[in-house]
Amino acid sequence: MEENKLARKVKSQNTVSVNTESSSRKFHQTSGARFNMHSRISFILYLLAAFQGCYSAANHHKKASSSSSYSVVFQVTGNVYPRGYYHVTVNIGNPPKPYWLDIDTGSDLTWLQCDVPCIKCLPAPHKPYKPNKDLVTCIDPLCASVHWPETLDCKSSKDQCDYEVQYADHGSSLGVLVKDWFPLQYINGTVAKPRLAFGCGYNQEVHPSMDPPYTDGILGLGLGKSSILSQLNELGITRNVVGHCLSAQGDGFLFFGNELVPSSGVIWTPMSTTEIEKHYSLGTAELYVGGKTSGVKGLSIVFDSGSTYTYFSAEAYKALVSMLMNGIKGKQIYNANDDKSLPLCWKGSKPFKSIQDVKNVFKPITLSFAKSKYGRFQMDPEAYLIISEHGNVCLGILNGSEVGLENINLIGDISFHDKIIIYDNEKQQIGWAPANCKKLPNINDDGDPDHGGLCKPYGSNLDILQAYCAA
Repeated sequence: MEENKLARKVKSQNTVSVNTESSSRKFHQTSGARFNMHSRISFILYLLAAFQGCYSAANHHKKASSSSSYSVVFQVTGNVYPRGYYHVTVNIGNPPKPYWLDIDTGSDLTWLQCDVPCIKCLPAPHKPYKPNKDLVTCIDPLCASVHWPETLDCKSSKDQCDYEVQYADHGSSLGVLVKDWFPLQYINGTVAKPRLAFGCGYNQEVHPSMDPPYTDGILGLGLGKSSILSQLNELGITRNVVGHCLSAQGDGFLFFGNELVPSSGVIWTPMSTTEIEKHYSLGTAELYVGGKTSGVKGLSIVFDSGSTYTYFSAEAYKALVSMLMNGIKGKQIYNANDDKSLPLCWKGSKPFKSIQDVKNVFKPITLSFAKSKYGRFQMDPEAYLIISEHGNVCLGILNGSEVGLENINLIGDISFHDKIIIYDNEKQQIGWAPANCKKLPNINDDGDPDHGGLCKPYGSNLDILQAYCAA
């Protein structure tokens, strides 16, 4: 009975108070996708020219001490090509049901396709989530966070919290915020059952030229208060640290908390909360190719696991392509203009089988960060090239200016290959280190992930022990 009431209310909101055409919460739109494969750009373009909101790191440094020894790990499934996304399985509800969520550090809100009923739901691996009667109200601070940077006008304290998220690739979700149980198993085997807020999405859209990801929704891991990570930290469930490790061969792992952070070998760079608010910005960087400067400096860099590829601004992209083209002259590699997998592809005398076939031709790309003396993010050929289904090698770095990103440079999944990436919101720093992402770091009794030996026999959310460790 309660569900029917919610359904009627949501449908009413959709026609009365939620006007997707007139809403002022609009983001820059992209030009149409220029390639046939699925490619996400999750980046939410808030107000890039002039921010009116104020963000403080202090908001994300609460109740951490009570959860210093508790971390949660998930097995990641997916790849950059041809699938175009990575997801984890998250259990939600009581009794809990599994849902596949696209991991996204480029946005805050977690949402599921929702049957209230669903006006437009995309193909998905599981039936749409059926909400309970626990609605987030309009006056809840989480609702204000979802609507930032707009000022929320609540007509009544009992009003539900509607949301609309639009992504730079034209994807969107429209719905209402609800709360439900998120049972999580720590790596020490104990279980937490927090009640968290997320979006119940009853109207989803994707660009006509794109294949929608085969998931149930998005796992938002951004900086805002509405993100799952921030909510877990506020409740004292985990530290405000998230990390991912994506394998170039596909799959990997995701973790909340600090137990899987390597004790050494990590390159740390301060977060920049003034450059691009509410995103994982690392400030500005200079672009190098094969150890030689491109002459392009001051590139605003954002890490975004919700984007399949990496996107450079027009100047950087042009310089990069020019240097790569100069580097392959005389190497029996030619433009493959008939391959539409990505905007720029090359072919050889015979089809390429792997990146190893061209690794001696393409040079490493490096971003040198201005705020960090040793802050250099290196992308080897595996971290910016793909082998298409036609056996050609294609550039997985695209021109962000052509898709509405302006001067923002997004580092996406392809460039995270075979690195552990750590977003430490408590210390306001982002770190990375080379890693074998097909295997979890070993954890000894002292919680040191660098210690050798067999995998520690701990439980997990997805039987991750069986996936990564020998029986």
